[in-house]
Amino acid sequence: MSDLNKLGLAEARDALRAGDVTSVELTEACLKAIDEADALNAFVHKTPEIAMERAKAADERIKGGDAPSMCGLPIGIKDLFCTKGVPSQAASGILEGFKPEYESTVSQQLADAGAVMLGKLNMDEFAMGSSNETSVYGNAVSPWRRGNDDAQLTPGGSSGGSAAAVAADLCLAATGTDTGGSIRQPAAFVGITGIKPTYGRCSRWGIVAFASSLDQAGPMTKNVRDAAIMLETMCGHDAKDSTSADLAVPNFEAMLTGDIKGKKIGIPKEYRMDGMPAEIEKLWADGAAMLKDAGAEIVDISLPHTKYALPAYYVIAPAEASSNLARYDGVRYGHRAQLAQGDGITEMYEKTRAEGFGHEVQRRVMVGTYVLSAGFYDAYYNRARKVRTLIKKDFEDVFAAGVDAILTPATPSAAFGLGEMAEADPVQMYLNDVFTVTVNLAGLPGISVPAGLDTQGLPLGLQLIGRPWEEDDLLNTAYALENAAGFVAKPGKWW
Repeated sequence: MSDLNKLGLAEARDALRAGDVTSVELTEACLKAIDEADALNAFVHKTPEIAMERAKAADERIKGGDAPSMCGLPIGIKDLFCTKGVPSQAASGILEGFKPEYESTVSQQLADAGAVMLGKLNMDEFAMGSSNETSVYGNAVSPWRRGNDDAQLTPGGSSGGSAAAVAADLCLAATGTDTGGSIRQPAAFVGITGIKPTYGRCSRWGIVAFASSLDQAGPMTKNVRDAAIMLETMCGHDAKDSTSADLAVPNFEAMLTGDIKGKKIGIPKEYRMDGMPAEIEKLWADGAAMLKDAGAEIVDISLPHTKYALPAYYVIAPAEASSNLARYDGVRYGHRAQLAQGDGITEMYEKTRAEGFGHEVQRRVMVGTYVLSAGFYDAYYNRARKVRTLIKKDFEDVFAAGVDAILTPATPSAAFGLGEMAEADPVQMYLNDVFTVTVNLAGLPGISVPAGLDTQGLPLGLQLIGRPWEEDDLLNTAYALENAAGFVAKPGKWW
């Protein structure tokens, strides 16, 4: 078999079980692809020795006939996940040189299942960004190009390295995290599948925190079946995470029948934004028609507090970030600034943070500290929390009325060029999250499925939002949409 790195998880798993290929061969194909793709800047810490060691162990395990689905499959790990003995910097200068003595629960579960770690993936610094332009490693670059244009495009953010690596076939799948759309938006930008599970479905232990009440890990894969396979391994109760749900994890793959007859799919009127590109409008209408043809009932719904979601998110997330990032002070680990004679602890904090944090992180920490300060706590933070409760109730009311899933666009546009938005008003960048942040505020599962191309040949995604804890049903609806959309486009190789 040639081009082994182009396989998906399900195909590779079946080939491994049939003895047509070994994990070592799969891993070598991916490591070769990674070494040829430095132009994408997706892998920022390569771990070929760990990969080959795990691949050999996986081959032995498969021979023994006792191997779970993920055994022997080469994947990438976002740099936000702590990985024992391997740099885990969250793409920030302040964590330079940090090599954890422990493994995050999610990456440990994948390792225990026999998955092969190829290395760590680029991302926005501390997961703050929508374009992977805030990384200390430099920009991650999308494998896609606009028509015959050579301009470098964003792979989305914050899981930009994960998105670029999966779309360019550098790995079979990758982990991502999603605080306001950081799995779903990049997945839409590069034509892959990305699912954010219900808050509490995956352990947050050992994942560098951004906003603790919003962060959630999930898989970024080449199709919906692969997402189901990988998500099952990543989920599960963890006593080390107080927000982790003690619920049984279903066999998500077994639920993929593609039968959605009689399902009610809601179309929220509030997501019809002024100035929405005609291509996104058409994609959305086409998606609804595809689901209707598959036997679902399409109903109009209202989520009246949607218009307050972005402002509420950009109060709550920075507030939690300013609290979480207070631990990076140069005292115990990571970067410490050079101090002048007579400098005390205050100067050490100030200089270390000024050098270690990038501009976007500094901006959000300052916003967060401001909204938590004594005079503004009630005016901003408490009010945002109340709005969040109303947004969550909007979804609860819709689901209580019998709606099974909600269909929306995943992003307000196709991928934009690197540098095109960085100099603009930061609010323009924040608007990239307009369709995704409500899902995090309400703690719901959401999935982005590639559904078409724009006029310049760039991928566009649709988002499905599901009921809490019903990822199995959501994945099945996404599977039906994927089958109907028939998206098979791949980027032409230029790197």
